[in-house]
Amino acid sequence: MFKKIMKGGHKKPSKSDASDPVSAAFVAANRNLPALPSPNVVVNHASRGTGGAAPPSSGTAMPLVPTPGAMEPLPPFRDTPVADRQNLFLRKLHICCYVLDFSDTLKNVREKEIKRQALMDLVDFIQSGSGKMSEHCQEEMIRMISVNIFRCLPPASHENTGQEPTDPEEEEPSMDPTWPHLQLVYELLLRYVVSSDTDTKIAKRYIDHSFVLKLLDLFDTEDPREREYLKTILHRIYGKFMVHRPFIRKAINNIFYRFIYETERHSGIGELLEILGSIINGFALPMKEEHKLFLVRALLPLHKPKSVSMYHQQLSYCITQFVEKDFKLADTVIRGLLKYWPLTNCQKEVLFLGELEEVLEVTQAAEFQKCMVPLFRQISRCLNSSHFQPHSYCRLQNEPCFCGTMSIS
Repeated sequence: MFKKIMKGGHKKPSKSDASDPVSAAFVAANRNLPALPSPNVVVNHASRGTGGAAPPSSGTAMPLVPTPGAMEPLPPFRDTPVADRQNLFLRKLHICCYVLDFSDTLKNVREKEIKRQALMDLVDFIQSGSGKMSEHCQEEMIRMISVNIFRCLPPASHENTGQEPTDPEEEEPSMDPTWPHLQLVYELLLRYVVSSDTDTKIAKRYIDHSFVLKLLDLFDTEDPREREYLKTILHRIYGKFMVHRPFIRKAINNIFYRFIYETERHSGIGELLEILGSIINGFALPMKEEHKLFLVRALLPLHKPKSVSMYHQQLSYCITQFVEKDFKLADTVIRGLLKYWPLTNCQKEVLFLGELEEVLEVTQAAEFQKCMVPLFRQISRCLNSSHFQPHSYCRLQNEPCFCGTMSIS
């Protein structure tokens, strides 16, 4: 038994590593280059709580800092023999691991252009499907992507000034100055994920649960351009890597719980709900109990935060999808809306009325009868409210107005 344990403790190198002449050639030709940094980068806002996460260990490698002469332009792939292209691919990845300072536009101008060109070449190489990448190349590419995108996010707008938090709708989005390079890194990741040449059995070793969690952390960025890329990439990962689907749903749940019950501040709730809208649309029937619990514990309570107007359109779509999938959920949804109905915010009430209308359109008579008494009580309170203005809701919805027939007691 002891011998078996000892033998199991020494893993044999994989066949792909042992028989990969490109990887061996790269190692032999570049022994003096510094090693690519580890992707174990903690993602959190500079001045926000880490939510109990452990601090990064002292052994965590940081992105490479360029030294004079460290970054030199490399030839394009089209001018390189096919046999040498994966070796060149690895060298370009190494250049892209250098993270440059974009706070000063006059600093590292030459290095920034070299890295931008290298990133563009990498994107074109993946998109063209010029050849199947070795496992080593895929590993190094994910490592380079991790070094660039998994970073400490800047503090929120109100945290920079020390002022009281303002209405999220009134805040100007913060644009990341590194976007010229970040966009290309995200594009590379997206092209890799959607490529028909990408083998999920190999890719899932590097796009693992840890990678997905860090990707989800980035949804809190204030830059809407980055959130749009993150939304597309995570949606593609969910579609391609079936093994990650339950984990992704659970991780999104946890983000919602933290937002609802702790922080009430998160920049990417709308984008996450957009992904979920597509996921809910694909739920099989009969619906699993897990999905119904998600509706009751996460989606309905999302009506509670003050900033619901920022993501209400996406939330309303998700709620309606549940009722369209399973008509028996209509009573649960309507009672959930009544539970979180705003008491003093008339703008929020208008949003709830619009969502209620969409839900009622797909509600069957039997389900409607279960909740019609509390529903009409709430509608009567709205009509008797001092904030009620005839015609205002009709104008908002661009619908024919029959308010002249209403009597307000």
